[in-house]
Amino acid sequence: MSSMEKLIEIKNLCKYFSTKKSIFSKNKGILKAVDGVSLQIKKGETLGLVGESGCGKTTSGRAIIGLNKVTSGEMLFEGKDLAKMGMGDRRKHTKDIQMIFQDPYSSLNGRKNILNIIAEPLRNFERLSPKEELLRVQELVARVGLSPESIYKYPHQFSGGQRQRIGIARALALKPKLIIADEPVSALDVSVQAQVLNFMQEIQEEFNLTYLFISHDLGIIQHMCDRIGIMYRGRFVEEGTASEIYSNPQHVYTKRLIAAIPEMNPEKRFEKMHLRQAINQEYQTEYNTYFDKEGRMFDLKKISETHSVAMQ
Repeated sequence: MSSMEKLIEIKNLCKYFSTKKSIFSKNKGILKAVDGVSLQIKKGETLGLVGESGCGKTTSGRAIIGLNKVTSGEMLFEGKDLAKMGMGDRRKHTKDIQMIFQDPYSSLNGRKNILNIIAEPLRNFERLSPKEELLRVQELVARVGLSPESIYKYPHQFSGGQRQRIGIARALALKPKLIIADEPVSALDVSVQAQVLNFMQEIQEEFNLTYLFISHDLGIIQHMCDRIGIMYRGRFVEEGTASEIYSNPQHVYTKRLIAAIPEMNPEKRFEKMHLRQAINQEYQTEYNTYFDKEGRMFDLKKISETHSVAMQ
């Protein structure tokens, strides 16, 4: 992969939090939310981060956009290390990296109408006249499938799917290069999820966007992503193309995640049950192959040009 193809490269990213063992204890422990994550995303590509709650995928995304200060590591965006930048220099790159948040109900300010919500990033980074600003916001809401008149309404007057579209319009306002989508459809009804996901694919092609797509739903990740990183306890356990991860999983944790996908075919459910039992048996008998004595994952090792797995 040449440097010209890479939009962002993360090297050994760590984010640690200090915690008290109890309310009466003065001793502080360390929570390693992200512990040595490395990844690369090409321009126009979608990389999926998947794992159970608390595995560090959202913390990684928030660190990239600057909402979490990193403990150590490098974040090279177009060759420039965001982790070493001060607030002034970092601000220059803020418009190029935007985020779609998980909850469309709390991520929009209920006291502002849609015009002011979408125009906020424009006011922070671009000097537009009121007329130019109005036209830009109307163009954005029209592109996400809402009427131009809706900009004078407030968030509570929209459905969950419409609110998420408003969040997408806000993310698109500054014409970013990278969008971090943190569980963007998990709070929506299943019928609405497909509409939002298909729309996100449409705008990716139209605006040549790059996505870091964070989710715990393997079905959605398979539908959206070119490559997938499996996270567990703050580290990558496996990384590869979508087809490699789903058809040839190597790490026992990846196998357990994929085996947990519900089987829709009643005739295959008995077979799926036996598969889960076999994987659980592998987890118990081959534990030392995947985890060290402290229960920490090994570093990733390449098993092919595009497929890496954390094994001894």
